[in-house]
Amino acid sequence: MNSRERINLALHHRQADRIALQDAPWETTVARWHTEGLPDGVSPTEYFGYELRGFSGDLSFRFPQETVEETREYTITRDANGALRRNWLHRTSTPECLDFTIRDRAGWDAHKHRLEVSADRVDFQHLKAFTEAKQAGYWCHYSGVLGYDKSQGIVGSENLLMSMITDPDWVHEMFMTSAEMLCQVAQIMLDGGFDFDGAFVYDDLGYRNGPLFSPDMFRRLLKPAHAMVYEFFHTRGLKVILHTCGGVAPLVPDLIDAGLDCLQPLEVKAGMDLVELKREYGRDLAFMGGIDARAMAHADPAVIEQEMRAKIPPAMEDGGYIYHSDHSVPDNVSFQRYERVIELALELGTY
Repeated sequence: MNSRERINLALHHRQADRIALQDAPWETTVARWHTEGLPDGVSPTEYFGYELRGFSGDLSFRFPQETVEETREYTITRDANGALRRNWLHRTSTPECLDFTIRDRAGWDAHKHRLEVSADRVDFQHLKAFTEAKQAGYWCHYSGVLGYDKSQGIVGSENLLMSMITDPDWVHEMFMTSAEMLCQVAQIMLDGGFDFDGAFVYDDLGYRNGPLFSPDMFRRLLKPAHAMVYEFFHTRGLKVILHTCGGVAPLVPDLIDAGLDCLQPLEVKAGMDLVELKREYGRDLAFMGGIDARAMAHADPAVIEQEMRAKIPPAMEDGGYIYHSDHSVPDNVSFQRYERVIELALELGTY
């Protein structure tokens, strides 16, 4: 059974030969692993057999990109959405947001013409790699960001959250524009030969203590954008996985109602309980993730064994589960320990 068959069965809540594997080690983690046994020139994707391959188009404002400052410790760059960001060179972290070109409705109105969709937003040179991945049996998905996550990268999180209260019509317009644009670029790629197996979209909606905003605000401002995206792919026979960080359990009923097929990554430290989510919503929603990366790094190897033995069997029951860490794999996880994680996933995840 190949990856495409395995993942499609999971997303249809049916059993395959085993659960599919996917994960996201940090760049610094991969660098460490190359010193501990991961062969030179070989990626974790190749070595561990990750099963998804993503392809996307340009969803940005296409502002000119530039390096504003560079030191031995960091670089400051202005990105294609006009945001000024500091990135650290020798450690993995979320970029520090310093400033934004678009701060309010006037700035949005002045620049939104830059979001016009055309075929040059797609690099069709990637079609060769896409075709090769399809032929190899991988689950090849459209990848794109929408909604809150897309908009906070343009105007900043604090400004966006305040504007959800002070100027909800503008925020709703940004959310819907992001959804429309995502669908339009996906259609260009579909028409151009990218025969996707599904979609993997991104919209971070939570933090450590819960959602970033109330379920009611999600329903009024953001749920229509999610429903638009899910319907777009469903009418083309494609399932949708949503990546959303943080504690988003209060939003799950509305995500299901909007049409979501699979939720990822289920951050344990934010209170996302894979077993409980499966018990409550497993008939309507598939899950990807939920394995605590902190347990992978624990000095006692029994901790991650207990974590996986407690979660994988109930999560995989009747299909509907794909292995993934509960966000990404940090660089305090050794190569040998992670090898054991994948061994356990295959051992416990075989039907």
